[in-house]
Amino acid sequence: MRRVCFLLKVRADRLDEYRERHAAVWPEMLDALKATGWHNYSLFLREDGLLVGYLETEDFAAAQAGMAATDVNARWQKEMAPFFESLDGTRPDEAMRPLTEVFHLD
Repeated sequence: MRRVCFLLKVRADRLDEYRERHAAVWPEMLDALKATGWHNYSLFLREDGLLVGYLETEDFAAAQAGMAATDVNARWQKEMAPFFESLDGTRPDEAMRPLTEVFHLD
């Protein structure tokens, strides 16, 4: 299982709504994430908008591709895009760039 961590930046004026949306993620979105290999997925949000994502998966590229092929993901990404800074026209899920793991205590 590969551990994946990524960073994104949520707009300061949208932090409360971002939290609200993630307190009630659509059930079909949750099902799609599970079905496409996203495990132990967590999002952490700092008060300045820094978002840290963490997940475990066998194959991150395959997990991303699996979600990209779903209708629910397209709808979710379209709704969530305005919450983020510096996407440069990409969807939030396409802007995830895994960080390099330099240490892990097992």
